Amino acid sequence: MAPIKNGRLLYKEIPDGYPQPGKHVVYDESELIDLDNVPLNGGLLLKILVLSIDPYLRNRMRDPSVRGFLPAFEIGKPLQNGGVAQVLRSEDPKYTAGTYVAGSYPFQKYLVAQASEVNGLRPVQKKGKLTLSAHVGVAGMPGATAYTGWKEYAKPKAGEVVFVTTGAGCVGAIVIQLAKADGLKVIGSAGSDAKVEYMKSMGADVVFNYKKTKVEDVLKKEGPIDIFWDNVGGEALDAALANCNKHARFIECGMMSVYNGDNAYQMKNLNYIYQFEIQLHGFIILSLIPKYPEFYTEFANRIASGEIKYNEDITVGLENGGAALETIQRGNNTGKSVIAVADY
Repeated sequence: MAPIKNGRLLYKEIPDGYPQPGKHVVYDESELIDLDNVPLNGGLLLKILVLSIDPYLRNRMRDPSVRGFLPAFEIGKPLQNGGVAQVLRSEDPKYTAGTYVAGSYPFQKYLVAQASEVNGLRPVQKKGKLTLSAHVGVAGMPGATAYTGWKEYAKPKAGEVVFVTTGAGCVGAIVIQLAKADGLKVIGSAGSDAKVEYMKSMGADVVFNYKKTKVEDVLKKEGPIDIFWDNVGGEALDAALANCNKHARFIECGMMSVYNGDNAYQMKNLNYIYQFEIQLHGFIILSLIPKYPEFYTEFANRIASGEIKYNEDITVGLENGGAALETIQRGNNTGKSVIAVADY
Protein backbone atom coordinates (compact mmCIF):
# COMPACT_ATOMS: atom_id res chain seq x y z
CA MET A 1 0.00 0.00 0.00
CA ALA A 2 1.28 3.46 -0.85
CA PRO A 3 1.75 5.98 1.96
CA ILE A 4 -1.46 7.74 3.03
CA LYS A 5 -2.18 11.05 4.73
CA ASN A 6 -1.94 11.05 8.50
CA GLY A 7 -4.26 13.94 9.38
CA ARG A 8 -3.43 15.86 12.56
CA LEU A 9 -5.11 18.60 14.59
CA LEU A 10 -2.29 21.01 15.41
CA TYR A 11 -2.05 23.66 18.11
CA LYS A 12 -0.93 26.80 16.30
CA GLU A 13 -1.44 29.84 18.50
CA ILE A 14 -2.29 30.77 22.09
CA PRO A 15 -5.88 32.09 22.19
CA ASP A 16 -6.81 35.25 24.08
CA GLY A 17 -10.39 34.05 24.51
CA TYR A 18 -12.25 31.17 22.93
CA PRO A 19 -10.10 28.91 20.69
CA GLN A 20 -10.96 29.42 17.03
CA PRO A 21 -10.72 26.60 14.48
CA GLY A 22 -8.42 27.50 11.61
CA LYS A 23 -6.48 29.96 13.76
CA HIS A 24 -5.57 28.51 17.14
CA VAL A 25 -6.05 24.89 16.07
CA VAL A 26 -5.53 23.81 12.45
CA TYR A 27 -6.18 20.53 10.68
CA ASP A 28 -3.10 19.43 8.72
CA GLU A 29 -2.57 16.58 6.23
CA SER A 30 1.07 17.18 5.32
CA GLU A 31 2.34 14.08 7.16
CA LEU A 32 2.30 10.73 5.34
CA ILE A 33 2.51 7.23 6.80
CA ASP A 34 3.12 3.82 5.20
CA LEU A 35 0.91 1.52 7.26
CA ASP A 36 2.49 -1.66 5.90
CA ASN A 37 6.12 -0.74 6.26
CA VAL A 38 6.56 1.94 8.91
CA PRO A 39 9.11 0.59 11.45
CA LEU A 40 7.61 -0.30 14.83
CA ASN A 41 10.87 -0.93 16.73
CA GLY A 42 9.12 -3.25 19.15
CA GLY A 43 6.07 -1.04 19.47
CA LEU A 44 2.57 -0.64 18.06
CA LEU A 45 0.89 0.88 15.04
CA LEU A 46 -2.40 2.34 16.23
CA LYS A 47 -5.41 3.63 14.32
CA ILE A 48 -7.10 6.32 16.41
CA LEU A 49 -10.86 5.76 16.46
CA VAL A 50 -12.21 8.13 19.11
CA LEU A 51 -10.84 11.21 20.88
CA SER A 52 -12.25 13.11 23.83
CA ILE A 53 -12.89 16.86 23.91
CA ASP A 54 -12.91 18.22 27.46
CA PRO A 55 -13.12 21.73 28.94
CA TYR A 56 -9.70 21.46 30.62
CA LEU A 57 -7.93 21.36 27.23
CA ARG A 58 -8.26 25.15 27.14
CA ASN A 59 -6.09 25.30 30.27
CA ARG A 60 -3.22 23.71 28.32
CA MET A 61 -3.48 26.30 25.53
CA ARG A 62 -1.40 28.82 27.46
CA ASP A 63 2.07 30.34 27.64
CA PRO A 64 4.43 27.61 28.93
CA SER A 65 5.68 30.00 31.62
CA VAL A 66 2.23 30.00 33.24
CA ARG A 67 1.81 27.28 35.84
CA GLY A 68 -0.83 24.60 35.42
CA PHE A 69 -1.63 21.10 36.65
CA LEU A 70 -0.51 19.74 33.24
CA PRO A 71 2.14 21.11 30.87
CA ALA A 72 1.13 23.60 28.21
CA PHE A 73 0.62 22.22 24.72
CA GLU A 74 3.56 22.76 22.37
CA ILE A 75 2.98 25.11 19.46
CA GLY A 76 3.05 23.23 16.15
CA LYS A 77 2.29 19.85 17.75
CA PRO A 78 -1.03 17.97 17.89
CA LEU A 79 -3.41 18.45 20.77
CA GLN A 80 -3.53 15.45 23.10
CA ASN A 81 -6.22 13.82 25.22
CA GLY A 82 -7.89 10.53 26.04
CA GLY A 83 -8.94 8.28 23.21
CA VAL A 84 -9.52 4.76 21.97
CA ALA A 85 -7.45 3.18 19.21
CA GLN A 86 -7.20 -0.17 17.46
CA VAL A 87 -3.92 -2.03 17.12
CA LEU A 88 -3.18 -2.48 13.40
CA ARG A 89 0.27 -4.04 13.78
CA SER A 90 2.20 -5.06 16.85
CA GLU A 91 5.70 -6.11 17.85
CA ASP A 92 4.71 -6.07 21.51
CA PRO A 93 3.54 -9.50 22.78
CA LYS A 94 1.12 -7.85 25.22
CA TYR A 95 -1.00 -6.35 22.43
CA THR A 96 -2.23 -8.28 19.40
CA ALA A 97 -3.55 -6.83 16.15
CA GLY A 98 -7.24 -5.98 16.39
CA THR A 99 -7.16 -5.15 20.11
CA TYR A 100 -8.88 -1.95 21.23
CA VAL A 101 -6.78 0.15 23.60
CA ALA A 102 -7.63 3.29 25.55
CA GLY A 103 -4.95 5.80 26.40
CA SER A 104 -3.80 9.39 26.00
CA TYR A 105 -3.19 10.07 22.31
CA PRO A 106 -2.14 12.94 20.06
CA PHE A 107 -4.92 14.23 17.84
CA GLN A 108 -3.96 12.39 14.66
CA LYS A 109 -5.26 9.45 12.64
CA TYR A 110 -2.37 7.00 13.09
CA LEU A 111 0.34 6.63 15.70
CA VAL A 112 3.48 4.53 16.07
CA ALA A 113 4.50 4.26 19.72
CA GLN A 114 5.97 2.05 22.37
CA ALA A 115 3.35 0.87 24.84
CA SER A 116 5.32 2.55 27.63
CA GLU A 117 5.04 5.91 25.83
CA VAL A 118 1.22 5.99 25.93
CA ASN A 119 -0.11 7.18 29.29
CA GLY A 120 -2.82 4.95 30.73
CA LEU A 121 -2.69 2.38 27.92
CA ARG A 122 -5.14 -0.44 28.64
CA PRO A 123 -7.24 -2.88 26.61
CA VAL A 124 -10.96 -2.09 26.39
CA GLN A 125 -13.96 -3.75 24.79
CA LYS A 126 -17.58 -3.23 23.87
CA LYS A 127 -20.04 -4.68 26.36
CA GLY A 128 -23.78 -4.04 26.43
CA LYS A 129 -24.30 -0.29 26.61
CA LEU A 130 -20.56 0.20 27.13
CA THR A 131 -19.49 1.41 23.67
CA LEU A 132 -15.95 2.23 22.57
CA SER A 133 -16.67 5.95 22.76
CA ALA A 134 -17.90 5.51 26.34
CA HIS A 135 -14.31 4.69 27.30
CA VAL A 136 -13.35 8.35 26.76
CA GLY A 137 -16.39 9.62 28.65
CA VAL A 138 -18.58 7.94 31.21
CA ALA A 139 -16.18 4.96 31.45
CA GLY A 140 -13.05 7.07 31.00
CA MET A 141 -11.40 10.07 32.61
CA PRO A 142 -14.60 12.14 33.08
CA GLY A 143 -16.39 9.16 34.61
CA ALA A 144 -13.45 8.44 36.88
CA THR A 145 -13.42 12.10 37.90
CA ALA A 146 -17.05 11.93 39.00
CA TYR A 147 -16.88 8.49 40.61
CA THR A 148 -13.60 8.79 42.53
CA GLY A 149 -14.15 12.43 43.49
CA TRP A 150 -17.60 11.66 44.87
CA LYS A 151 -16.36 8.63 46.78
CA GLU A 152 -13.34 10.49 48.18
CA TYR A 153 -14.73 13.89 49.14
CA ALA A 154 -18.55 13.99 49.20
CA LYS A 155 -19.14 11.89 52.33
CA PRO A 156 -22.87 11.86 51.52
CA LYS A 157 -25.68 11.09 53.95
CA ALA A 158 -29.20 10.22 52.87
CA GLY A 159 -31.47 13.25 52.99
CA GLU A 160 -28.72 15.80 52.41
CA VAL A 161 -28.82 18.38 49.62
CA VAL A 162 -26.22 18.63 46.84
CA PHE A 163 -25.86 21.34 44.20
CA VAL A 164 -24.17 20.31 40.92
CA THR A 165 -23.07 22.88 38.33
CA THR A 166 -22.83 21.91 34.63
CA GLY A 167 -25.16 19.09 35.57
CA ALA A 168 -25.74 18.17 31.92
CA GLY A 169 -22.05 17.62 31.24
CA CYS A 170 -20.50 14.17 31.45
CA VAL A 171 -19.07 14.66 34.95
CA GLY A 172 -22.08 16.53 36.31
CA ALA A 173 -24.62 14.03 34.98
CA ILE A 174 -22.76 11.16 36.64
CA VAL A 175 -22.55 13.05 39.94
CA ILE A 176 -26.33 13.58 39.79
CA GLN A 177 -26.88 9.83 39.40
CA LEU A 178 -24.41 8.93 42.16
CA ALA A 179 -26.04 11.43 44.52
CA LYS A 180 -29.53 10.10 43.83
CA ALA A 181 -28.32 6.54 44.42
CA ASP A 182 -27.06 7.72 47.83
CA GLY A 183 -30.45 9.19 48.73
CA LEU A 184 -29.72 12.90 48.34
CA LYS A 185 -31.84 15.78 47.09
CA VAL A 186 -30.12 17.04 43.93
CA ILE A 187 -30.14 20.58 42.56
CA GLY A 188 -28.64 20.90 39.07
CA SER A 189 -27.81 23.90 36.90
CA ALA A 190 -27.05 24.16 33.19
CA GLY A 191 -27.11 26.78 30.45
CA SER A 192 -30.02 25.78 28.20
CA ASP A 193 -33.56 24.50 28.48
CA ALA A 194 -32.60 21.30 26.65
CA LYS A 195 -29.89 20.65 29.23
CA VAL A 196 -32.38 21.29 32.02
CA GLU A 197 -34.58 18.54 30.60
CA TYR A 198 -31.57 16.24 30.36
CA MET A 199 -30.76 16.76 34.04
CA LYS A 200 -34.34 15.81 34.85
CA SER A 201 -33.88 12.57 32.94
CA MET A 202 -30.78 11.87 35.04
CA GLY A 203 -32.94 12.07 38.17
CA ALA A 204 -32.22 15.56 39.52
CA ASP A 205 -34.95 16.90 41.83
CA VAL A 206 -34.53 20.62 41.14
CA VAL A 207 -33.14 21.88 37.82
CA PHE A 208 -32.76 25.35 36.35
CA ASN A 209 -31.21 27.35 33.52
CA TYR A 210 -28.72 29.71 35.17
CA LYS A 211 -29.03 32.08 32.21
CA LYS A 212 -32.69 32.63 33.11
CA THR A 213 -32.77 32.11 36.87
CA LYS A 214 -30.31 33.37 39.47
CA VAL A 215 -28.39 30.69 41.34
CA GLU A 216 -28.84 32.64 44.56
CA ASP A 217 -32.63 32.57 44.25
CA VAL A 218 -32.74 28.81 43.70
CA LEU A 219 -30.42 27.98 46.59
CA LYS A 220 -32.28 30.26 48.99
CA LYS A 221 -35.49 28.40 48.19
CA GLU A 222 -34.18 24.82 47.85
CA GLY A 223 -31.18 24.87 50.18
CA PRO A 224 -29.25 25.16 52.30
CA ILE A 225 -26.87 22.71 50.67
CA ASP A 226 -24.56 20.16 52.27
CA ILE A 227 -22.43 19.32 49.22
CA PHE A 228 -21.40 21.49 46.28
CA TRP A 229 -19.91 19.88 43.17
CA ASP A 230 -18.41 22.82 41.30
CA ASN A 231 -17.29 22.84 37.68
CA VAL A 232 -17.61 26.57 36.99
CA GLY A 233 -16.63 28.76 39.96
CA GLY A 234 -17.59 32.44 39.89
CA GLU A 235 -21.15 33.43 40.73
CA ALA A 236 -22.29 29.85 41.36
CA LEU A 237 -19.51 29.30 43.90
CA ASP A 238 -20.30 32.61 45.60
CA ALA A 239 -23.98 31.72 45.89
CA ALA A 240 -23.17 28.26 47.25
CA LEU A 241 -20.94 29.75 49.94
CA ALA A 242 -23.81 31.92 51.16
CA ASN A 243 -26.38 29.12 51.11
CA CYS A 244 -24.75 26.08 52.70
CA ASN A 245 -24.95 24.31 56.02
CA LYS A 246 -22.15 24.22 58.54
CA HIS A 247 -19.43 21.71 57.62
CA ALA A 248 -20.60 21.61 54.00
CA ARG A 249 -18.29 19.83 51.57
CA PHE A 250 -17.25 21.79 48.47
CA ILE A 251 -15.64 19.77 45.68
CA GLU A 252 -13.86 22.18 43.32
CA CYS A 253 -13.49 20.16 40.12
CA GLY A 254 -13.26 22.97 37.55
CA MET A 255 -13.55 26.70 36.88
CA MET A 256 -15.05 27.01 33.41
CA SER A 257 -16.12 30.59 34.07
CA VAL A 258 -12.48 31.75 33.84
CA TYR A 259 -10.96 29.38 31.25
CA ASN A 260 -11.46 31.65 28.25
CA GLY A 261 -10.38 35.05 29.45
CA ASP A 262 -13.84 36.08 30.62
CA ASN A 263 -14.03 38.89 33.15
CA ALA A 264 -13.41 37.32 36.53
CA TYR A 265 -16.36 37.42 38.92
CA GLN A 266 -15.64 39.37 42.11
CA MET A 267 -16.23 36.99 44.99
CA LYS A 268 -18.21 38.41 47.92
CA ASN A 269 -18.76 35.46 50.25
CA LEU A 270 -15.34 33.93 50.89
CA ASN A 271 -15.70 34.78 54.59
CA TYR A 272 -18.28 31.99 54.90
CA ILE A 273 -15.53 29.41 54.39
CA TYR A 274 -14.38 29.89 57.98
CA GLN A 275 -17.74 30.98 59.41
CA PHE A 276 -19.45 27.78 58.26
CA GLU A 277 -16.29 25.67 58.62
CA ILE A 278 -16.64 24.57 55.00
CA GLN A 279 -14.46 21.67 53.86
CA LEU A 280 -13.24 22.87 50.47
CA HIS A 281 -11.36 20.38 48.30
CA GLY A 282 -9.49 21.40 45.17
CA PHE A 283 -9.53 18.25 43.09
CA ILE A 284 -7.50 16.98 40.13
CA ILE A 285 -8.25 13.45 38.93
CA LEU A 286 -4.54 12.61 38.64
CA SER A 287 -4.36 12.55 42.44
CA LEU A 288 -6.85 9.68 42.62
CA ILE A 289 -5.34 7.31 40.05
CA PRO A 290 -4.90 4.62 42.78
CA LYS A 291 -8.72 4.54 42.98
CA TYR A 292 -9.09 3.70 39.26
CA PRO A 293 -9.21 -0.13 39.57
CA GLU A 294 -12.47 0.04 41.54
CA PHE A 295 -13.91 2.45 38.97
CA TYR A 296 -12.94 0.27 36.01
CA THR A 297 -14.62 -2.79 37.52
CA GLU A 298 -17.55 -1.71 39.68
CA PHE A 299 -18.64 1.34 37.69
CA ALA A 300 -18.05 -0.12 34.23
CA ASN A 301 -20.50 -2.92 35.01
CA ARG A 302 -23.14 -0.37 36.02
CA ILE A 303 -22.66 1.41 32.69
CA ALA A 304 -22.82 -1.82 30.67
CA SER A 305 -26.07 -2.85 32.37
CA GLY A 306 -27.69 0.50 31.60
CA GLU A 307 -27.98 1.52 35.26
CA ILE A 308 -25.79 4.57 34.62
CA LYS A 309 -27.16 6.72 31.80
CA TYR A 310 -25.13 8.95 29.52
CA ASN A 311 -25.37 11.03 26.38
CA GLU A 312 -22.76 11.87 23.73
CA ASP A 313 -22.24 14.83 21.41
CA ILE A 314 -20.33 13.21 18.55
CA THR A 315 -18.36 15.24 16.00
CA VAL A 316 -17.52 13.19 12.91
CA GLY A 317 -14.05 13.72 11.45
CA LEU A 318 -10.81 14.95 13.00
CA GLU A 319 -10.92 17.90 10.61
CA ASN A 320 -13.92 19.16 12.61
CA GLY A 321 -12.18 18.83 15.97
CA GLY A 322 -11.40 22.53 16.23
CA ALA A 323 -15.08 23.38 16.00
CA ALA A 324 -15.86 20.79 18.69
CA LEU A 325 -13.26 22.38 20.97
CA GLU A 326 -14.82 25.83 20.58
CA THR A 327 -18.32 24.41 21.06
CA ILE A 328 -17.51 22.84 24.43
CA GLN A 329 -15.78 26.00 25.67
CA ARG A 330 -18.91 28.00 24.87
CA GLY A 331 -21.07 25.41 26.61
CA ASN A 332 -23.01 24.58 23.46
CA ASN A 333 -22.45 20.82 23.48
CA THR A 334 -25.23 18.47 24.55
CA GLY A 335 -23.58 15.52 26.29
CA LYS A 336 -20.03 14.21 26.36
CA SER A 337 -18.07 15.75 23.49
CA VAL A 338 -16.38 13.10 21.35
CA ILE A 339 -14.57 13.16 18.00
CA ALA A 340 -15.20 10.11 15.83
CA VAL A 341 -11.87 10.00 14.00
CA ALA A 342 -12.77 6.75 12.19
CA ASP A 343 -15.62 4.25 12.10
CA TYR A 344 -15.93 2.21 15.29
